[in-house]
Amino acid sequence: MQESRLFKIVYHLLDQGQATAPELAEKFEVSVRTIYRDIDALSGAGVPVYAEAGRNGGIRLMKDFVLDRVVLSEEEKQEILTALQSIRTAQDGNNSQILQKLSAIFRTESENWLEVDFSRWGDQGSDNEKFKLLKSAVIHCREVRIRYAGSNEVTDERIVQPCKLVYKSKAWYLKAFCTKRQDWRVFKLNRILDLELLEKNFIHRDCPEPTDAAEWAYREIVLRFPKEMAYRVYDEFDQEQIQRQGDGALIVSARMPEDAWLINSLLSFGTQVDVLSPVDLKEVLAEHAKLIYEKNKT
Repeated sequence: MQESRLFKIVYHLLDQGQATAPELAEKFEVSVRTIYRDIDALSGAGVPVYAEAGRNGGIRLMKDFVLDRVVLSEEEKQEILTALQSIRTAQDGNNSQILQKLSAIFRTESENWLEVDFSRWGDQGSDNEKFKLLKSAVIHCREVRIRYAGSNEVTDERIVQPCKLVYKSKAWYLKAFCTKRQDWRVFKLNRILDLELLEKNFIHRDCPEPTDAAEWAYREIVLRFPKEMAYRVYDEFDQEQIQRQGDGALIVSARMPEDAWLINSLLSFGTQVDVLSPVDLKEVLAEHAKLIYEKNKT
């Protein structure tokens, strides 16, 4: 606990320039005496922190101080190394060098227990390259031209201003401002068929975060799956949305948009899913199944 507070004190001083002991005591919810003990501990650890008396005085760090390993606990050092190690598969050569340098600074070896690969099975690295290019676009505020396969069965070309890469529900997404729609959009990386990093820069702005109200605008969908489908049900839905019945069957209750993606997802279960409600969704699913039958019957 103390090591965590010491780091936060140093970070606060780096960010604000200076602070009084009472200000730090109030911020970290400890006594002024504890703050002075923390300052002594930092000084003893080699951090150049000092206090100035007077009207404009306060606790400061020496000019040009750079945060180094002395204020990080062993656990925090390992977490930093693990975070870098986990993204080495993004094919960025700098990561390996940074990892080596930090390991030397921290005098800590990172255990090779975690691997993140952005590519799909059978992919020859194009997914990793796609991720690397979009990461560069986000960091350097560069526009990107993409060819995107939408859920409305239309593939079109757009120019977007990437804001953030997001991993959710077993897939990567790009949050970006679409210059064609003049609005924020979320693009699934797997559906970005082609992309080109453009020379044009844009001014960064924070993308809006989703609200719970958007989810509650959807109707509740109730589905029933036999116990044999448990492995897929737990892949697709959160455990809190699933109720296991006495016979092993699973009842799923979730609020989801009733779009083409949902219909195709439910059809992929074949005869192993029953739509309990809403009734009109059950009818839509049956109509799609009938069309598939009519198209493929001999």
